[in-house]
Parts: sequence; C-alpha cells; structure tokens
Amino acid sequence: MIKKVDHIGIAVRSIAEARKLYETMGLHVESIEEVPYDGVRVAMIACGETHIELLEPLSGDSPVAKFLEKKGPGIHHICLETDDVRAAGDRLREEGIQVLRPEPTRGAGGCWVQFLHPKTTGGVLIELSEPAEPAADEEAAEEI
Repeated sequence: MIKKVDHIGIAVRSIAEARKLYETMGLHVESIEEVPYDGVRVAMIACGETHIELLEPLSGDSPVAKFLEKKGPGIHHICLETDDVRAAGDRLREEGIQVLRPEPTRGAGGCWVQFLHPKTTGGVLIELSEPAEPAADEEAAEEI
C-alpha cells in the first residue's frame, strides 16, 4: 500500500552548489551518503513531512550522470513510500507496469527501493521505498 510521497529526487551536478539554494530558503541538509549501487551521492533535505533528495553522480557513466547529460539538472524522480516494496512491485508488474529491477535493492538510509519505468508511468520515473528496520538504518549510517 502506498502511504505518502517520501521524497522528490533532483539530479544535480554538485550537492555543494545545489544545497545553497535550499539553505537560503531555511531548509537544511540532514544527511549525505553514497549509494554505490546507483552510483550517486545523496543529500536528504527535510521539507515538512517529505524530503528533497539531491542526487550527484559519482561517475560519468552513472544513470544520474546520463540524465544530467541528456536533460540537465532537475527533477529526476518521485518516491512513494510503501509498507512492502516487494509486494507493491510484484502487484504492479502483474498490472503491466515495467518494474526496472528484478528485486528491490538498498537505497539511501538503508531503505528497500524499486523503480518503475517512465514508459509505463506517464513519463515519470517513480521510486517505491520501504523504510529500513532500525538496525538497517544504523548499518547504513556506519557505511558512510
């Protein structure tokens, strides 16, 4: 079941540069971590009950680097929180939605994540995210 909008992912060339805008608006970066599986450095900025996630590529061949080359900085994806990312992905697959990964993977903060292809979601890359168990949060924080 989808519970809420968890965050909006924004592709940026530099977190150091991009965060200045949000800090000028009175927001602050809560955490920065690397997500090697996706080839990105992620900065999470709290904004009410949701977050803004700045995505900086770690290499020139990462998906976010390719996005920046093609489209420039801007909204990359919308993330929806679910209580069971695996079941949600399976259900959507059965309904004909193209799910990008065979299985959910670990994302920022240790969450389990899955992505839905924009070709089957009206042009929007949608990420599904299941919050990590508290122990996974601690492990993710230790890896940074």
